[in-house]
Parts: sequence; structure tokens; C-alpha cells
Amino acid sequence: MSNNQNFTWDDLQYFLAVARSGQLSTAARQLRTSHATVSRRIDRLEFALKVKLFERNPRGYVLTSMGQRFIETAERIETEADRLQADVASGTTAQRGVVRLSTPEGFANFFFADKIRSFCDSHPNISLELVTIQQIMSLSRKEADIAVSLDPPKEGPYLTEKLTDYSLNVYGAKSYLSKVGPIRSRQDLLSHPFIGYIEDMIFAPGLDYLGDVHPGIKARFQSSSIFAQLTATLNGLGLCVLPHFITRVQPDLEIVLPDEVELRRGYWLMCHRDLSQIPRVRMVTDYIFQSVRANQHAFLRSYQAPEEGARRHSAAIGRSSRLSKRSP
Repeated sequence: MSNNQNFTWDDLQYFLAVARSGQLSTAARQLRTSHATVSRRIDRLEFALKVKLFERNPRGYVLTSMGQRFIETAERIETEADRLQADVASGTTAQRGVVRLSTPEGFANFFFADKIRSFCDSHPNISLELVTIQQIMSLSRKEADIAVSLDPPKEGPYLTEKLTDYSLNVYGAKSYLSKVGPIRSRQDLLSHPFIGYIEDMIFAPGLDYLGDVHPGIKARFQSSSIFAQLTATLNGLGLCVLPHFITRVQPDLEIVLPDEVELRRGYWLMCHRDLSQIPRVRMVTDYIFQSVRANQHAFLRSYQAPEEGARRHSAAIGRSSRLSKRSP
């Protein structure tokens, strides 16, 4: 017991911050402390446990095999600590803290960013971090607390619910379309340059859709950014498949073959099962569901038949409550 007398919960917080970021400087910013303090706490933890948790190299800190095993224990302790804090807190004190949300760039920049002001005004004690980098954040390692994804995970300890479907069409700038001949069929599309994602950087199968429009289409300009694709389309570089929730506020764009070519994709909301019980996480997931539910017309070009709208509304409420409820 004397060997571990300096082992504290604070040390585990430092360990988890470094394990998730791989960098002392990033961990220091998250913990609002110094680079040297983080290094000293990691050294102290390794000394107390008599094991090496990280390999140090010029690129950062990499977990050893023992560190990989230890992170599971540390995260269980972290979850229990959060749960205890939620249980003993009351009122707004249960609604404090940071929530990190990972979403695709399009959903973040062209929909949810406009909704953040309202959430922050209603929940001033919750700090929201919005991550839009083009990769899948790991919920299991708590790189994100909540994720909006184009594809649900095949397995894992997650609560996953469908947020919404959304429409995509082929679009061109009016200035571009006025200079070219009429487009009357999918075959005509092969005569036009297309804009799309870089094929070997498509991070989700849901973004691989040019083949669904016509198997012969190859993008002439490719970008990993939907914002860059939109800009290129507005500048008349060619045609592009874009979501309705982005293009509906772009009067300089026009749908090509609107009655013949329309794709559907979906957004899913995911949360680690352990984190779903934390009040601040529930508040963010509920807010996302509410925002999407109130703006179905933005996502679906053909919205809506009244009875279908009522069914979706009821289903969305059920999804929100399931994501929010405590696990048994």
C-alpha cells in the first residue's frame, strides 16, 4: 500500500488527457495547467504504479501495451466519478462542464453552427466543443462525447439513433448552366466536369455517391471539404452532388434533373453508453434532436406529407428519450 500512497484521481485525469491527445501541450491546455505539470504527473503515476504507461518519441506520447490496458480501468473510474458528481449535484451544478461533439463538416457548418447561440444562451455553464475534422472520432477512447455520423457503428458500447434522412441532388451554378447545352438525361451528365470528394480520403461510405448518379462519372476537381466543393460549384467549375440543407440558401445554384436524380443519406447520433447518463451530455443530445426535428424541411426537399410528418415527429421524440434515459 505504501508503494501507491501518491496515486490520486488527479493523476488519472492527467493520464487520460495525455492518452487521448498524445501530446503534453494539448493535455495541458485541456487541463488548464502547464506542460511541465502534466509531465511531472505522468512520471509520478508511472512511479507509483511501477509500470511504463507511455513510450516517449518526437511525435508525442504513445500508450504502451500496459497503458492500453490501464486506460480501460481509468475510464471506468472517470465514468463513476462523473456519475457520482451528477448524483450529488442539484440544479445548474449538474449541468456544468465540457461536452465535445464530433460531426461531419457539412452538418456542423451549414446547419448546427447556426443553432449553437441558442444552446449556449440556455446553458451558460456548459462549454461546447465542436470537432469537424475529416475522420471518425473514437467514442470508446472519449475523443468525443457525442458524434453525428453518416453511418451507424457496426458494434460497440454505444447508444445510436437515426437523426434524419437528407436529400441530395446534382447542382450547377446558374452562370455555368446558362453557357452549356440542356441536360435532359443522366447520360448527358457525362459531358460535364464534376466536383466531388477525393476518392481515397472518403472517411464514410455515405459520402461515396457519384457512382449512384451514373457509374461513368469521375470527378475532375476533388476536395475533402464540402465547403470547397460548394465554392467551386458556385464559381462555375462544374456540377456537384450537394445536400438540400446546404443549397436551399444558395440562390445562384440550380438543380439538374430534379425529377430523375435525387439521393438520400442519413445522419445518426451516437453516444457512449456510459456518458449518456451525464446531464450535460443528455442536454446536448436532446438539443440536437430538437433542432433537427424542428427543421426537417431543411433536410428533405420533398418534405412533407402531414401524416408522415406526424409519424417522424413521434419517432424522433422516442429516439431522444431513449438516448437520454439512464441505463439500468
